[in-house]
Amino acid sequence: MEVLKDCSACLSNYEVLNILQNIKSNKKQKMKQNQLASITYQTIRYLEKTPCKRQTPEKIKGLLQALEPYKLTKCEKLTLLNMCPKTPLEIQLIIEDSEDRLTDDEVNSLLQVVGNFLGEDEQDG
Repeated sequence: MEVLKDCSACLSNYEVLNILQNIKSNKKQKMKQNQLASITYQTIRYLEKTPCKRQTPEKIKGLLQALEPYKLTKCEKLTLLNMCPKTPLEIQLIIEDSEDRLTDDEVNSLLQVVGNFLGEDEQDG
């Protein structure tokens, strides 16, 4: 497999899952390599067990809008989206210098924002 465009975009787990499911369901497009079929299948299986399975474009857009006041980097927002943190420790690990950039109240508020947009249907995991 060959990388055609290095760092052309960052994708969320939801976007990767959606792309791979479209590739898998497209009957007209035959996969030329068994390796690609295997990678696609295994990646879909993995991603369907992560929080992105329950995400929708509307939830993602709402989350990104709700994260604006926190002044996070694109990478931090993407990681929050992909990881769906539930504890202050997870926030510390995701957000660089979170002790200096966020108060305890802001960390708790951030966890609540993530939970509001991405936290439902926990029993599906």
